[in-house]
Amino acid sequence: MGIVEEECDEALHWIDVLIELGFVSRKRAEPLRKEANEIIAITVSSIKTARKNSKN
Repeated sequence: MGIVEEECDEALHWIDVLIELGFVSRKRAEPLRKEANEIIAITVSSIKTARKNSKN
């Protein structure tokens, strides 16, 4: 799950780079940014749950 978080964070970084360089408009990239942030949130939540459950 940690790798998923890292890779999604990196994809988000590159989307931002494409926006900054003007290859993609912010409006067009926003659905991808939103989905990437949702995947990161789900992954982080899963990691926290897994860590909590492994301590029990």
